[in-house]
Amino acid sequence: MATTTSAPAARFSAQARLRALQAEIMDLILDRGLEAGDPLPTESELTATLGVGRNTLRECLKVLQALGVVEIRHGFGMFVAPSNFDALADGLSFRGRLSLRHKGHEAMELVDVRQALESGLVGASIDVITQEQLARIEAVVVTMEESAERGDEFSEADALFHRLLFEPLDNELLLNLMGVFWKVYRKIHAEVGPSNADLVETAAAHRRILEAVGAGDKAAASELLNRHFDGIRRMLQAHADG
Repeated sequence: MATTTSAPAARFSAQARLRALQAEIMDLILDRGLEAGDPLPTESELTATLGVGRNTLRECLKVLQALGVVEIRHGFGMFVAPSNFDALADGLSFRGRLSLRHKGHEAMELVDVRQALESGLVGASIDVITQEQLARIEAVVVTMEESAERGDEFSEADALFHRLLFEPLDNELLLNLMGVFWKVYRKIHAEVGPSNADLVETAAAHRRILEAVGAGDKAAASELLNRHFDGIRRMLQAHADG
């Protein structure tokens, strides 16, 4: 009995120590004022400073690399990683796709978060958007409409529309998160299968959003964005019901 209960406890203890070491390394980066691209101390210095063995340190650094905190360049050293949301996108994509086997609750939650961001922040974007920025969005909508008339999908133009809509806020984190949600959606969409969405109506929906933004109608723009995500929900629900 002692063997069967102590093994999981030992694993938990090892995981806890590893997480604590990860936190120590991140604190070290912050305490030393290191920025993205700056070199980290050498392995020898880190093992001495943190009081751990080389193998334990390497295991921890691999985890931090996967989390996008550390970048390991073989033959050059270790560096503070630049902003990278790939790990977040991969993790959310996996959770969303996995949830499709069980009614798609997590996939629906991802839609909820993206909807809340866009419908909640479009008013702030309207406050600062310029005519030049509106013209760039208009060009994208025209591309969508022309593609729809030909019966061609326009996912890239769709993604660009939403990015341009919020570029006026000059919020890099927001744009990165939107990029993450878009990558996640594309992978979930591929898992669900071909969409039955009306391309012409989808393009028209984006035209209506643009018109509301151009008119400075915050309430209408927010409501139209809310409706825009209903189609995604219906697709996920149909997959779950099927």
